[in-house]
Amino acid sequence: MVVSVDRGRWGCVLDGDPDRRIVAMRARELGRTPIVVGDRVDLVGDISGRTDTLARIVRVAERRTVLRRTADDTDPYERIVVGNAELLLIVVALADPPPRTGFVERAMVAAYAGKLQPILCLTKHDLAADSEFAAAFDGLDLTIVHGGIDDPLEPVQQLLGHRLTALIGHSGVGKSTLVNRLVPDADRAVGEVSGVGKGKHTSTQSVALALPSGGWVVDTPGVRSFGLAHITPDDVIAAFTDLTDAVEDCPRGCTHLGPPTDPECGLDDLTDTGQRVAAVRRLLTALAANESW
Repeated sequence: MVVSVDRGRWGCVLDGDPDRRIVAMRARELGRTPIVVGDRVDLVGDISGRTDTLARIVRVAERRTVLRRTADDTDPYERIVVGNAELLLIVVALADPPPRTGFVERAMVAAYAGKLQPILCLTKHDLAADSEFAAAFDGLDLTIVHGGIDDPLEPVQQLLGHRLTALIGHSGVGKSTLVNRLVPDADRAVGEVSGVGKGKHTSTQSVALALPSGGWVVDTPGVRSFGLAHITPDDVIAAFTDLTDAVEDCPRGCTHLGPPTDPECGLDDLTDTGQRVAAVRRLLTALAANESW
């Protein structure tokens, strides 16, 4: 598995063993095939891991899940952030910087479209209550945990154990602090929050770190925007198996937002899942909004 990328060199571990680390280069025959953290790859050449040795990556296995983003909603080019992650831990501070539901909703859209399970991790709840913010996601079966510096770590550890988890969040929300608690020898840089409520970027590249109890977390750079130009409303609905049948007869191009935008949307015929439909439509509204953070 690829655990780091740095200037044309990929750090890999053999058979998921963090003690069997290999440095590799891309084989010429792969051309410009993207290779990202979390990818499963085939290696040839020197795989001893000795200093100054270099293996070659000759094949990238098909990804089971993909976390993608674009620079913004006008950018046609996808960036693969992490491959093969099972979970997406969305780290949000309840204050300093203030939380924004739009970012969480867009991150959830990316998770659903890429077949990852989203989890909301709230920090700094000593500065603000979480009930109102968490209520914005009622109806989505979203697991919510607390990961602030004074919060017990066991609930987060139990969720992440023996799985590959990607972490995303704005700079300054405590993501690197959380990583350092989960992986005590990670030594991830921790930044301050500026006087205008904006964090400093402290993680400059994605890297997978082995959890002491098994599993991996991928610390990603703090994001300022999360473009979703590559995702359609149907991609979002496909993540909710209880709603997919209802939209089969929707008119071509239906955005599933309901009247007045889509007066014939099949979701309007559902009577026993009103709260869930409303929650999913909030995700679709976030997808349709050309916003950045």
